[in-house]
Formats: sequence, structure tokens, C-alpha cells
Amino acid sequence: MRPAVILLSGGLDSATVLAIAREAGYACHALSLDYGQRHNAELAAAARVAKSLGAVEHRVLKLGLSDLGGSALTDAAIPVPESPTAGIPVTYVPARNTVMLALALAWTEVLGARDIFIGVNAVDYSGYPDCRPEFIEAFERMANLATKAGVEGAHLRIHAPLQTLSKAEIIRRGAALGVDYAQTVSCYQADAVGLACGRCDSCRLRREGFLAAGIPDPTRYAQQTD
Repeated sequence: MRPAVILLSGGLDSATVLAIAREAGYACHALSLDYGQRHNAELAAAARVAKSLGAVEHRVLKLGLSDLGGSALTDAAIPVPESPTAGIPVTYVPARNTVMLALALAWTEVLGARDIFIGVNAVDYSGYPDCRPEFIEAFERMANLATKAGVEGAHLRIHAPLQTLSKAEIIRRGAALGVDYAQTVSCYQADAVGLACGRCDSCRLRREGFLAAGIPDPTRYAQQTD
């Protein structure tokens, strides 16, 4: 089995990506980042998902993006919006996906792997610039210029299998692959045990996705949602 690094946040999308990589025959090395996110219950979710989907190993690296702030996900002084906003929202974490992919790239070289999987999506997403296909393509080009493996001819690939799927399509794909979405945490302001607020943008997209997919929503909410 070829090794691959899977960026695993513990949310719905990354859990689906892990299942897709496993089904494709990769030996999955799951990588989660403790970047100072307020919703750090997702890290416990990532551990559950990695175990249930048979990851070879699961590592959590500490990354102090909260020391820089600039996002509602890393700075408690910035409220998480509970209604859709125009433009790039305050839940965007500056350079997060760039830094995470760089760390995944480092581990890929150490493992002698050539493949990285990430759950970015350009359809049902929150307007983040680092979820666009152009970004993924640019990072892959950079990875093959900036690494020993790339220079020596081992072409490195960044896989974004959810890139053009709707949230409903993602959920249906994961359900067919046996993902237990009750184990995942997507909420931007989940409490310490992973209960979702039901009001933030991530909760809204997730809830609408299950509804459109025709699959019961297993999300545990802190209070009843409409």
C-alpha cells in the first residue's frame, strides 16, 4: 500500500477524504493541527475518526496561529458570525491551509510518500481563498520545486477529491464508504464535548447538506435547532 498523508481536522469533509483515500488503497497517515482553534473539540473527533477509518497512525502537531490572531476561530475577542456575510468572513484563518499543507508536505517527504489529501471544497464553502482550485494547483507546483523528492523526480500530488462536490454529494459519498458522521465535529464554536451551536456558517452548511442528501443529521447540538 502506498503511504499518503491525510490532513484530518475532525470535521465532515476531512473524514470523507480519509475514507476516500483508504478506499483508493493508500496507507493513511492522518495529520491534525492544534493551531489554537477555539473549537478544539475537533481534535478529539479527529482521533475518533482516524481510529474508526483505519489510519495507520494519527499525529497532532501544535501550531500557534492563535498567537497571531486575526480570525474568529483563533481570537475569542472576535465573535463567530451566526448569519451569512458578504466577502471573506472573519472565520478565515490567515495562511492556515498554506501552513498545514507545508507541514503535511514535510511529513510526506519523511515517509517517502508522494500523495497528500486535503478536504477543501470550492462549492459549499465559506469564501476562503485557500480552498480554491487555483491555490491547490499552485501549492502542488511549489511542492515539486521546493522539495528534495520533487527535484529528484518523485512527483508529489495534492489530492482535493471534494473540490467540486456539494455538501450533499460529500455526505452521500462518505456514507457509502462507511463514515460515521456522528463522530465528527464541524461547528466553529463547538463546546468542550463537541456539541454544536447550530447557528454558525459551518453548522448551517452541514445541516443543509444532510437535508439535501436525504440522510438523517447525526450532529449533537447544544440546543434544539429549527
